Amino acid sequence: MTKTSVVIPNLNGKDWISPTLDSLIKQSEPLQIIVVDNGSTDGSAEFLADNYPQIEIIRQPKNYGFTGGVNPGIQKAIDQKCKYVALLNNDAVAAKDWLSQLVNYMESHPKVGIATSKICDAKKTHLDSTGDIYTIWGLSYPRGRGEKDINNYDNETLVFGASGGASIYRIKMLKEIGIFDQAFFAYYEDIDVSFRAQLAGWKVAYVPSAVVYHEISATSSKMKGFSTYHTLKNLPFVFWKNVPAPLIPTILPRFTLAYSLFFFRALSRGLIWPATKGVTVSFILLPKKLWQRRKIQRNRRVSAVYINSILTHDLPPNARKLRHLRSIWWKLTRSGS
Repeated sequence: MTKTSVVIPNLNGKDWISPTLDSLIKQSEPLQIIVVDNGSTDGSAEFLADNYPQIEIIRQPKNYGFTGGVNPGIQKAIDQKCKYVALLNNDAVAAKDWLSQLVNYMESHPKVGIATSKICDAKKTHLDSTGDIYTIWGLSYPRGRGEKDINNYDNETLVFGASGGASIYRIKMLKEIGIFDQAFFAYYEDIDVSFRAQLAGWKVAYVPSAVVYHEISATSSKMKGFSTYHTLKNLPFVFWKNVPAPLIPTILPRFTLAYSLFFFRALSRGLIWPATKGVTVSFILLPKKLWQRRKIQRNRRVSAVYINSILTHDLPPNARKLRHLRSIWWKLTRSGS
């Protein structure tokens, strides 16, 4: 029997975590459920202890974000010698065979270190993610996000990255590349892990038969400036830790333009403090990220040419302002030639 743990990070999710846990209890695949409670103040931990005695609860004194909310559970799975650990958001509901589909895929594909799910919105009307892309602009994006036909993307395929909201990770791989970087707190931490996996020679796969339904941004959407701060803090982390040196001249100019546009757009929306704080903290932590980069790149087992081949050589679909600027640039350069 394959030993698998499912880790759920929880912050004040008392009102919506029950459907998530109920869907896991009904899974066809044997599993251990670990909830990491991130200092909830709504009685979540007590509610879980009273109503779900079969799950393991790890209580933390405060909110350590998504990364700090999954790492203790992942470490527990490692200590218990699990073969796999899966992550599931506390506002997601898994189909009955979700975990078995992921485990079966991993068992038959030993070179795959991460497998991700088809994530649909809670109303089952739109796609949320079918794996993540990383572009030559230094930006990532969930494939298929917002598309109305949830029956699209029905073929198994290799992808660049996996959503931390509903994916499975091979413990052997995590022991090699490390677990989530807690400096991220939230946002792009899953791209960072996927990038490190790719650099180490592991594959990342999308398994469309593993389906979950997700209440998008049920937690973070309540915090003003949260996404702005962590986006501006974390995007440079992904870039400086992971992009191979031969690709920096191609990606850095584009990334600098995109990053600057994000910053000034945040200022124009009145998010001056979270935007400034995000840039400042990213700059302060840059020496540490460059130190981490040395180890990551030293252990790289694939070529920069291969990494370039799995990047998306275009802007993300939602980068409308950047697409507009790019079209203006093309018109100017072509008219002058």
